[in-house]
Parts: sequence; C-alpha cells; structure tokens
Amino acid sequence: MGYTNPLVLQEERIRDNKGVGYYFLKRIIDILGSLVGIVFLSPILLIVAVAIKLDSKGPIVFSQIRVGKNGEKFKMYKFRSMVENAEEKLKELQNKNEMSGPMFKMKEDPRVTKVGRFIRKTSIDELPQLFNVLKGEMSLVGPRPNLPKEVEEFEPWMLNKFIAKPGLTCYWQVSGRNDIGFEEWMRLDAKYIQERNTWIDIKLIFKTAFLLLGDKHAR
Repeated sequence: MGYTNPLVLQEERIRDNKGVGYYFLKRIIDILGSLVGIVFLSPILLIVAVAIKLDSKGPIVFSQIRVGKNGEKFKMYKFRSMVENAEEKLKELQNKNEMSGPMFKMKEDPRVTKVGRFIRKTSIDELPQLFNVLKGEMSLVGPRPNLPKEVEEFEPWMLNKFIAKPGLTCYWQVSGRNDIGFEEWMRLDAKYIQERNTWIDIKLIFKTAFLLLGDKHAR
C-alpha cells in the first residue's frame, strides 16, 4: 500500500498565522545561509567525501525519502554514515531499538562506519541538506523531517508539524536529540510551530553551529 498524505485525512488542523513578510525574510535567510554555508564549508565537504569513499564501499551521499511541508514527500540528502546494505541489516536489529515510538535509534549501531561515527558526532553528516535548503525543500530552521512509515503512525496532533518546511535544525536538535523520547520530540516540534519567528530562527542557527564542535547526544 502506497503512502497517503496524512493531511488529507486530518480533521483538525491549526491555522498558519504567519504572514507573507515572515516567509519572505525566512526564504532570504535560507538562500543566503545555505549559499554561505556551502562555500565556507566546501573544504570540509570535500575532505569528508574523500574519507567516506576511502573508508567503505557505497555512494558518498545517501538520499532518503522524507515527509515535508503539507505532507509532501521529498528526497533528503545526507553524507553516508552506514555500510552500503544498512537497510537490509535493519531487520536484524529491530529488537535492539533504543528509541520510543516509530523511530529506530541504537547507540552502538554496528551498521555505522568509522568515518560515520565521527560525522554523526559532529553533525557533519547533515551538511548536504544545505542543498535541500537552497532548492526550497527544507529551511535552515524547522521540524526535522520524518520517514513516511513513521508519519503513518503519528497521532493527529503531531501532523501540525507539517505546517512548516522541515529544517536542518530545531528545538530537538539543540535540546538533547537522541536522548529525547519520540513524543517529547514531537512536542518540541509543536512548540516551534506555535512560537516560531525570525529571532528564534536566528538563535537556533547560532546554537546549532556549536554542534559542529561535537554533540554528546548525537549517535
């Protein structure tokens, strides 16, 4: 059975109370921020690309279908941090899931490569999403995007996160990440949807920059 946009089935949905000015300024920040990030971080992107290629077989960049604004699917980019057949091996590890809810997270995931552990710890694996931001599929700040199979298990109130574009960072990203349970993560996304403004976005961007120095909550 194929993916069905969950918003089509949602009976109660909060209204988007943000005006044109907010979205115009947010898009300007996204374009400038992603361009500056790509140019400034290009040496790191190149070094990581070479390291991944030398470390294990498989593509340098891993793409995966995620759910974005208005429940629409898009292809999200990440540096590959796992072995090439990671999806096949997932079935063998389901009983070792350490994350509540429909997500899978495992602290000592055997599928993660040596280079993968480093780029996850420093959040460098997420940097290719700057291209998603530049394309307009994501924003620098917004709820982190979920897999379609995860969205299918959402409670109705969780679907309100799709009012906004998914982001590179959010409250969850700077508040504990994988040490936070699934429902609390969704509540942080709901909090962002209610509170979002340009100043909050700018503060979250600067907080996230420090994660490149290493995040003890990253896996």
